[in-house]
Amino acid sequence: LPLIREGDDLCALICERMLLKNGDIICIASSVYSKAEGHTRSLNEIVPSEQACRIAGKTGEDPRFIQAVVDASDEIVLEYPFVLSALPCGHVGVRAGVDQSNIEDEMVILLPPDPMGAADDLREGFFTAAGVETGVIVTDTCGRSFRRGQTGHAIGWSGMTAIRDFRGDTDLFGHVLKITEEAVVDEIAGFANFVMGESNNGVPAVVFRNCPSWEGHDNLYFSPDEDIMRKLLKP
Repeated sequence: LPLIREGDDLCALICERMLLKNGDIICIASSVYSKAEGHTRSLNEIVPSEQACRIAGKTGEDPRFIQAVVDASDEIVLEYPFVLSALPCGHVGVRAGVDQSNIEDEMVILLPPDPMGAADDLREGFFTAAGVETGVIVTDTCGRSFRRGQTGHAIGWSGMTAIRDFRGDTDLFGHVLKITEEAVVDEIAGFANFVMGESNNGVPAVVFRNCPSWEGHDNLYFSPDEDIMRKLLKP
């Protein structure tokens, strides 16, 4: 795809380059969706608060950038050695997903404020552009607890459930499964990220075809009461 600008029709651009079929799942990097929708900010227009300056003093980052992170966050879970943010949509990520890569200097890209709504809009856009029923996953690159390296995660999805629920099923020996819930949207997002790559690859969308359907639910995020890690990180 070309470099995406505000106002670009992502669905039309993708459909010009790919003949989509019913049942396809299209993974789209959140950064290009945000650029097309204008979810960006100029650092030159941001005045950092006392909180942002204090956190930036710890992390060594631009206070204006930290202010963009604070503004996008519902809660700052951790301030140092990196800022870990909880977003209104339920996603928890480093620096609220605010990104300075693949955009002009002194600009930052924000995550879509409503990732689930973004996935719904894109799915409708693909139906309008190509007349096909697809699934859509909006992805972001995130780190993981206990492991080095980043992987793709789903922050919004439409046309499928996030979780394939195996509870109540039986294994090869007839044992009833009690806790197995597979985060399929994250697995697909992770492989999409492998294809997209990082840095200057310029591949912001990946089409998955012939994926089997599954049944489950959308409770991908732990509630604050369930989330052990967030409780442990709080002072």
